[in-house]
Amino acid sequence: MSDKPDIGELVLVGAPLGNPADASARMREILATADIVAAEDTRRLSRLARDLAVTVSGRVVSYFEGNESRRTPDLVRALTEGATVAVVTDGGMPSVSDPGYRLVRGALAAGVPVTAAPGPSAVTTALALSGLPSDRFCFEGFLPRTGGARRSRLRTLAGEERTLVFFEAPHRVAGALADLAETFGPDRPAALCRELTKRYEEVLRQPLGELAAAAVAVPPRGEITLVVAGAATVDRPRPDDDTLRAAVTDLETTGMSRRDAVTAVADEHGLRRREVYDLVHRSSLTPD
Repeated sequence: MSDKPDIGELVLVGAPLGNPADASARMREILATADIVAAEDTRRLSRLARDLAVTVSGRVVSYFEGNESRRTPDLVRALTEGATVAVVTDGGMPSVSDPGYRLVRGALAAGVPVTAAPGPSAVTTALALSGLPSDRFCFEGFLPRTGGARRSRLRTLAGEERTLVFFEAPHRVAGALADLAETFGPDRPAALCRELTKRYEEVLRQPLGELAAAAVAVPPRGEITLVVAGAATVDRPRPDDDTLRAAVTDLETTGMSRRDAVTAVADEHGLRRREVYDLVHRSSLTPD
């Protein structure tokens, strides 16, 4: 008599964004033992398994945007028959702007347990690296592809007080940044994060206008996450010059370099780094 359970389990597996060393031990175990591994890109899964020295013993099926609706019922049926199904995308957590949501809904409707092996997230990684307020934020995923629809969406977000996080494709990022600068204002602080955790990781922390100009001059490549300061960061009253100088001095007393202290104070108050630097520099040149 088989000891196979009457019902299976769906496991959402957080995959490394680019650096295989970020894979968890639990991820390795699930990939090695799951009955079915539903992968957004089966070739990337094979490459990741090789990098992790993991043998995927279960059946591997493709599960991406183009076949997600068609394949979900088959996977739900396998779950109800006792299979453990792991979902893994090209990077980050399944169902966060990636395949997985439909299967989660289908599994829950069928009474199948759903769990996760948490892993890296481009959303929270970019947010943490951006230097922008991270206590309250909202994730907007990908903006609409066409300019008119994109600008319309951005107009509804212009007054959002929380920090905003977007995904964007390399070939659309210049247009997206231009629309962001036009709608939110060119001085709104932002960060363009690309190739997170990979060899050529880069985080550009500049106002939207400067990022838009840079993207036209040298189009960025790779996977891109945009982090944009909320309206509250921009619209709050600017501290007076003495307060800003004192804030930089306080950070310097903790051992922070002047450059880093100026950057931290500028980011906190939604100001240009040059503006804060000039205040501090003029003060250091003023005789007592």
